Amino acid sequence: MKTPSLPTPPRRRRGLHLTAMVLALALLFLIDTATRYEVAVSVFYTVIILAMAHALPWRGLIVLSGSCVALTWLSFLITSYGDQRAGLVNMLISTVAIVITGYLACTAELARAAAHEAQARLLRISRIHSLEGLTTSIAHELNQPLAAIVTSGHACQRWMEQDPPQLDKARQALQRILGDADRASGIIARVRKLSKGEPASTRPFVFNAAVREVLALSHAEMQRLDIAMRADLAPGLPLALADPVQVQQVIANLVLNAMEATALVDVARRTILVESLQQADKLVFRISDGGPGLPAGAQEQVFEPFWTTKHEGIGVGLSISRSIVEANGGHIWAEPHAPGGAVFTFSAPVAPAEGEA
Repeated sequence: MKTPSLPTPPRRRRGLHLTAMVLALALLFLIDTATRYEVAVSVFYTVIILAMAHALPWRGLIVLSGSCVALTWLSFLITSYGDQRAGLVNMLISTVAIVITGYLACTAELARAAAHEAQARLLRISRIHSLEGLTTSIAHELNQPLAAIVTSGHACQRWMEQDPPQLDKARQALQRILGDADRASGIIARVRKLSKGEPASTRPFVFNAAVREVLALSHAEMQRLDIAMRADLAPGLPLALADPVQVQQVIANLVLNAMEATALVDVARRTILVESLQQADKLVFRISDGGPGLPAGAQEQVFEPFWTTKHEGIGVGLSISRSIVEANGGHIWAEPHAPGGAVFTFSAPVAPAEGEA
């Protein structure tokens, strides 16, 4: 087996470049001195300057250019063959060519250094923006269960203050609080895994059960907004293979977006249809709302970071949802709803049956 060669260390590579440069200068000086005045060998010093443009800083290029000019003049003084006047003209032409080449090489190196500095600055800015985006996404995801906890807490307080206290309804509110607290805990655990670079915790789970759980948590808010929600979940679906917490986050975000869009229209049009079905080896979740709909040609833009149609939106929810769905082996897309509104759909892989690879 052939052993792969190791890359040359930068310091050693720089030493090789400098050695080759010195040898080339010495060889060119000897050839220039040994030839007649009429032969303008010294103009080839420009080749050495251009060859070292990427290996030397701009100060080093200035020193190299000055050394080439000095060697050109020294060679002219030492050479004793040919027409001296022609040699003087060649020497002046070579000097001008060396100076111009050195100037251009220094300018290019300074521009390259400025470009690297600008790139480093942009990288720092992008990291700051990435941190801001991550903070915003965490706040956006946690806002849903926390808001539901506050709503259920107030409801529980009202049921307990009645005379006599409505204990059954208070217990239901407490159950919703516990469920939303579990959702918030799951979000924090997922963000912790994301920060550690851990992959999604995919496992088989009941797709319709995950959908029903999210819809149950959204039921109170839909009643408050006078939204009629209809669920058409296909029976007998196989198990899904994905991270159930992440899938529920996508469902919750799509449901929240549909509720916010539907709340903008008349009460008669406030309807939401939730569907689940199987297409080949994928399970599909689809939600249709009766809101104002998407702008023309915005089916792809809505999934871009910080692009939103909401007046107070920040445009990260759908971008996060797309990242989650694709990380779990699915696909998400948007379509206009024929009667008015929008349709958002995503897919998740079907878990292999027992005995399958």
